[in-house]
Amino acid sequence: MSQWITVCDLEKIFPATGICALVDGKQVAIFRPSEESQVYALNNMDPFAHSNVLSRGVICEHQEQLWVASPLKKQRFNLKDGSCLENSEVSVDVYNVRVADGKVEVQL
Repeated sequence: MSQWITVCDLEKIFPATGICALVDGKQVAIFRPSEESQVYALNNMDPFAHSNVLSRGVICEHQEQLWVASPLKKQRFNLKDGSCLENSEVSVDVYNVRVADGKVEVQL
């Protein structure tokens, strides 16, 4: 059975930024691309740099899709499916995430 874990209040994530949360022992990067309540969650580990830095990346748009650019090696990862724009053989894990009653929750 899956469980939703509350991470923080939505208002704690500034629009156009990301945060890192420790969820069940895993570093999860949670992104809020705009003023809206839509959020995305990826594994925080940059598979190229082998560092937990994706939450510090820059949110960008390419071909009408949202991506995060790693702050170290600059590869872009799709916020919906975790795929890498620059290397189709690499991806990061994606987590189910939602906003419920103003709280950001990640599903285990």
